[in-house]
Amino acid sequence: MVQQEEARVRLLDAAEELFYARGIQAVGMDEIRGASGVSLKRLYQSFPSKHELVEAYLRHRDERWRTALAEYVDAHAAAPEDAPAAVFDWLQTWFTGPGFRGCAFINAYGELGAVSEGVARAARDHKDAVHAYLVDLVRKLPVGAPEALAGQLALLLDGAITTATISGDPDTALRAREAAVALVAAAGPGGTESG
Repeated sequence: MVQQEEARVRLLDAAEELFYARGIQAVGMDEIRGASGVSLKRLYQSFPSKHELVEAYLRHRDERWRTALAEYVDAHAAAPEDAPAAVFDWLQTWFTGPGFRGCAFINAYGELGAVSEGVARAARDHKDAVHAYLVDLVRKLPVGAPEALAGQLALLLDGAITTATISGDPDTALRAREAAVALVAAAGPGGTESG
């Protein structure tokens, strides 16, 4: 059982690296097998089809991505009111890191969302989980409509990721940060969106 779990992790890590770097349709199962060092038999024991591997890769990526974001925000936001800005600071760190290729979920949805309900569901689940995380952050603030504010922050987040991907400009995160700070201020006590 331990060997099977180790093989599964190695396969997911290889799939994440290859799918994210080159796209899902451009990478075959044999290439993932080779990159992971897992036998073909073990690969198909772990993931009987590429479709199942793709969905597992997206779930794996979701968990790692959201964990990295939350850990950064926890470490860099001295107070709850700093947390929304810290989200965008983390984005800029991610954008400037090696191998940034945009949102894996938007990329996967663009490739396969129209033909794979599993991919579409994984992308929606990721976006819903990010929105829920943002709701949790802004509920700690004195704002009138935390879910609406979180929705606006989620739009800024996705817009910054997409713009940075297309333009190659990591500073889109900083511009989105400025907008996020303004939105939070406007939603607070005395702001135009409170009450």
